[in-house]
Amino acid sequence: MDKIKLAYWTTLTGFFGLFFSLLLWVGWLNAEPKLPRSLVLLLTVGPLMFPLRGLLHAKAFTFGWSTFLALFYFTLGVVNVAATNTRLIGLFEIIFSLLFFIGAMLFARWKGMQINHPQ
Repeated sequence: MDKIKLAYWTTLTGFFGLFFSLLLWVGWLNAEPKLPRSLVLLLTVGPLMFPLRGLLHAKAFTFGWSTFLALFYFTLGVVNVAATNTRLIGLFEIIFSLLFFIGAMLFARWKGMQINHPQ
């Protein structure tokens, strides 16, 4: 498998894993939310909608700036691991955000090198 495709699929695995784990947590597993579910969904899953089109169309620029978004979710995962009742979802957030971050960073680097130095 080509290294660019590997980075692409790693990014999408992390992205959609993060998306569906947050959706599952906020939508069904969180028994008693302190805020309305729709607001929590909008604030946690909403930012993931911004890079979706660029990620699916393999735009190197989108992969580049979406790494900042992945770091936000990594921080959210660390905070959730520190809390006693959300350790499991925090662990999933950390794993998926790291996949998202590393895959996006490598894709942007390798795709940029391919564009600037075609063979």
